[in-house]
Formats: sequence, structure tokens, C-alpha cells
Amino acid sequence: MTVQTSSPRRIRAVYFDVGETLINESTEYGTWADWLGVPRHTFSAVFGQVIAQGRDYREVFQHFQPGFDLALERQRRAEAGLAEHFNGRDLYPDVRDCLAALKADGFFVGVAGNQTARAGRLLHELNLGVDLIATSDDWGAEKPTPEFFVKLVESAGCAPEEIAYVGDRLDNDILPALAAGLTTVFIRRGPWGYFYATRSEVEQAHLRVDSLVELPQRLRNIGIEN
Repeated sequence: MTVQTSSPRRIRAVYFDVGETLINESTEYGTWADWLGVPRHTFSAVFGQVIAQGRDYREVFQHFQPGFDLALERQRRAEAGLAEHFNGRDLYPDVRDCLAALKADGFFVGVAGNQTARAGRLLHELNLGVDLIATSDDWGAEKPTPEFFVKLVESAGCAPEEIAYVGDRLDNDILPALAAGLTTVFIRRGPWGYFYATRSEVEQAHLRVDSLVELPQRLRNIGIEN
């Protein structure tokens, strides 16, 4: 379940992706289906097809509304009182205990993903007890661009290999984080996580977990496992 390396890794900071790593996005995608006026199971089925074909998830909207402008529709939803929203009920149940355990172990803990400024505010409201919450809007750079991971490393204040990045996607999380020199943790959950778990590229991740319950101990042992 690990990638062999030439020397043990010492992890000082742990960063988490947001969607389907910390937040179960079922509610938000269901809200988009309602907004588009299509059955939720239909939206989910098309969503799954787009992921399986390796395409950008934003193409899902084009199937239902050609010319769909995500930024504009977000604004229209907000004006209609239906702005993007999540709260503590949308957190995966293993999140808080994992974050608390990592903090107790002395890790710098961050949350950084492709999110809007509004999502960043919602994350702050969850009182996760982490050291840093940053979004792509904050940094002016999105995954999987190298610029996003440059910002992440700068915010951690340590060497790339001393930073673990936890995510559910190969394309946006694991592969670009590896290219940036980070230690990577693939979590198998959410639509991307289950799809990518069957791909050979997932073996490139330094660690693979099925739950965040495993993560603190796995990071303590990473020098032994690798």
C-alpha cells in the first residue's frame, strides 16, 4: 500500500483537500440538480459518466444546459437565496477526530483546495481547529497548477517532502502534489476516490487510506512503511 523511497520521510505538516476528503458534497450536488430542474439520480448518473471518461466535472452542467456558466449561476443562486452551503452535518464523521489527533501529535494542519471565497468562510465557521484554511480564490491559483502547490509549500514553511497532502483525486491532488515534491495520501471515498482506486496510478501515492481514522497512525509510521 506504499511507495518505496530511498530514505525515511519526516512529516511536519498535513494538508487536506476539501470536497470528498473533508466534506461530503452530496447535498451541494443535489442542490445543483434541483437548480437545473433535473432528477438528482439523473444528475448523479451523468456526473459518474463524466468522471469515468476523465473529463472535467464542470462538463456535467453542459449536458443539461449548454453554455452553462458556473460563476454566473452561482451568483444567480445566491441572489435567489440558494447560495452554496455546507455545515457540520456535511463533514465526514471521521474528520474532527483525525484533525484533533494530528494537532495533538504536533503537526501543522492545513486545509487547502479548489474552493470559492464563500466556501472558505463556511470552512472557518466549522471550527475545525486547524492552523490554516486557504482556498484557490485566496491564492489566485487552482489545482492542479504548480502555482497552487507553490503557495501551499510557502504557507507551510517547511520542505515539500515534509508536507503530506491528502486528497481523493489523482488528477487534481495526488499527481500534481507528487510533481511538487510533496508526500501524498490518497483517500478512497466519494465518486473520484472510488473510481481512481482501481487505477494503477494510485500506487504512486505514498499512502492509501479508506478512512481518516487510519491517517494519524499511518503518518507516525511513514518512515517505517516507506
